[in-house]
Amino acid sequence: MPQLGESIAEATVIRLLVKPGDEVKADQDVLEVETNKATMNVPSPSPGRIEKLLVKVDESYPVGAVLGYLEVSVENAARLGLDQPVLNGTQANVGHDTEQKNIAEGKPKRVEPTVRGLPVPADAAGASYMSPRMKARMAELGLHAADLSGIAGSGAAGRLTIQDFEKFLANLEKNKLTQASTMRVAVADAMRRSWTRPLATVALPVCLDSMLAHRKTSDPKPGPALYAMRALAVALSENSAPAGRLVGSKIVHPSAIDVGFAVEAEDGVLVPVIRNADKKSLKEMVSRYNELVDLARQRRLPPDATGGSIATVTNFGTFGLTWATPIPLPEQTIVLGMGAGRLVPSWDAAKGQFVPVMEANLTLSFDHRVLDGGAAGRLLARIAALLAKPDKL
Repeated sequence: MPQLGESIAEATVIRLLVKPGDEVKADQDVLEVETNKATMNVPSPSPGRIEKLLVKVDESYPVGAVLGYLEVSVENAARLGLDQPVLNGTQANVGHDTEQKNIAEGKPKRVEPTVRGLPVPADAAGASYMSPRMKARMAELGLHAADLSGIAGSGAAGRLTIQDFEKFLANLEKNKLTQASTMRVAVADAMRRSWTRPLATVALPVCLDSMLAHRKTSDPKPGPALYAMRALAVALSENSAPAGRLVGSKIVHPSAIDVGFAVEAEDGVLVPVIRNADKKSLKEMVSRYNELVDLARQRRLPPDATGGSIATVTNFGTFGLTWATPIPLPEQTIVLGMGAGRLVPSWDAAKGQFVPVMEANLTLSFDHRVLDGGAAGRLLARIAALLAKPDKL
């Protein structure tokens, strides 16, 4: 299978134009194939006689796979740079023949690593490819590639065939099926788009004693997530680069510190937004925060409180969880999470003994294309430092 385009990794055979025993000319079309971009023909590389075809119609084959064998003259073999036969009839390049045999049998072709110093596999099992026919069928049913991740393909090199797909659909009907809510479908779509990026998470345990003491004396009382939101907003006002988005080769910096927060609503999550969170004091934000929580639970958020935020805060501690790796929204680079507080022993150097403190884990999940662990860690440390002085928020 030749390289039929820069981004083409595989093609599906849709018609055989010759049969074994046929004499062909150089550049004569022998197969018609379909890629994810177009339908095109595969020509013979040399004049000769078709000895054997290894392909089947409606099956997909990766670039480099052996499609068949062509008997050619010694002169044409030399012109093409092919290995010459020795006198006993065996091939000179045994390693090359073995690799070609493996490809013909659908085994992955060995790919030499071209990037050094990265912990990535050196061997590739072939590109993930779906034919236009498969994509059309999936679009008709409203399915995504992630929905088919559990199917073992029976095609060349383990590719998923249309027969595998139809069998999968037939088996689904044997199970109990319920309609997903509109909210659940929307969340699923957002998470699929988010996961197209390399995401990572760092965490830091923080003492909540100062924050809890401040909350006791405050009126109205801010919730833990609001403290975290305000601390994040202040930290980003000092350096907004961690919230920038990578578009092509440019970092798009935020024009305003608009921060969202996650609210569980029905069968999903809504993210109300507080605009210019860096320019409002903690006390000024309490009433707006509480109002948006109520509206989100009723699914009645106003347009000015949805979308356009540069980061999200989520308090997964409300579910009793101490650790989690929340996923940033597709249009965001970072999400700050707060776990449940719990009493833990902490060494007090002044007293020379352990004392109980209320501690919670802060997590920061981020787009690793924009941030590295060091920058993410510094942002998290700054947020922790601000939470330790809540009267400054």
